[in-house]
Amino acid sequence: MKIVLTGGGTAGHVSGNMALVPHLKKQGFDIEYIGSVNGMEKDIVAKDPDIIYHGIPSGGLNRYFTWRNFRNVFRVARGISAASRLIKQIKPNVVFSKGGFVTVPVVIAAHRNNIPVLIHESDITPGLANKIASKFADKVCTTFPETVGYFPQGKAFCTGSPIRGEIYLGNKQTGLKLCGFEDEKPCIIVMGGSTGAAAVNKLVWDSLDALLPRFNVIHICGKDGCDPKYDGIKGYKQFGYVTDQLCHLLELSDVAISRSGSNAIFEFLAMAKPMVLIPLPKDVSRGDQVVNAQSFQKQGFAVACDQYTLTPEELTKQVNDIYDRRAEIKASMNSTGLLNGTDNIMEMILKAVGK
Repeated sequence: MKIVLTGGGTAGHVSGNMALVPHLKKQGFDIEYIGSVNGMEKDIVAKDPDIIYHGIPSGGLNRYFTWRNFRNVFRVARGISAASRLIKQIKPNVVFSKGGFVTVPVVIAAHRNNIPVLIHESDITPGLANKIASKFADKVCTTFPETVGYFPQGKAFCTGSPIRGEIYLGNKQTGLKLCGFEDEKPCIIVMGGSTGAAAVNKLVWDSLDALLPRFNVIHICGKDGCDPKYDGIKGYKQFGYVTDQLCHLLELSDVAISRSGSNAIFEFLAMAKPMVLIPLPKDVSRGDQVVNAQSFQKQGFAVACDQYTLTPEELTKQVNDIYDRRAEIKASMNSTGLLNGTDNIMEMILKAVGK
């Protein structure tokens, strides 16, 4: 059996696909990946020598008028042509798409060649790429139950989010060594997404004096986001972008401060880490992170904060409060049915290929 995975643009779109890889291999699938020519997905997928990677032209489309849309329409057309050639060459039994605009040509090409297509929507409200792709997909998997209603009846199913197995393999002592922490204070992990978040970084830096007496702080600042003037502060360790080290840092942590991209918050949920969420505001995004954060707050997993009104004092207050309530929050997390969607997604993939 052959499967084509596709997804790109953010680490979340790629990590969801990579979470499925060990399970696909166990079922005997040969795996090929279609992404953008120079996207971040290329470097992530390259770490697995068993996966053949193909790059195609891609371009995003904006919801508002911009001349860039005309240029990107031609890139999408070129992408469909390139994807069609690859689909005919690979002859997969199924295509699984995690999202991002590079997936639209792949999904359309697979549909035109009568290849079963499954897509996964990470957020509560579907992104534009998945709205387009869903018209050519056989089934839509969703992370949140609320998302099912955005698609035609009988087409979408709530599966939960695929979780990378390696996040469960962390070691607390290894985490302590990576950070150089010398005491047993509770630990906060700060994540702003794969590219970092300047506003979150500044809030945390401005809060260090108030946080460090009670907590150690692990700060993943994003590529090129670290500030050397904070190096050497006792109880504080900053990183750029981490991969293999993340499982150890998560195992060490008690509380998370984060943006609210669905892949990140579902990994925190899987690891039972209470969260202070600072979603990307609606005026600089489509608002998906805001509703993600509100959903997790409603379910008792997190507190959702407004980036524009959040002060260092309020951030410190929320962190202390959520740490003090950690037993209650972890009980809510452990009782949810949304912990790991990998098995549900694998079941749908196997049904699509007739197994």
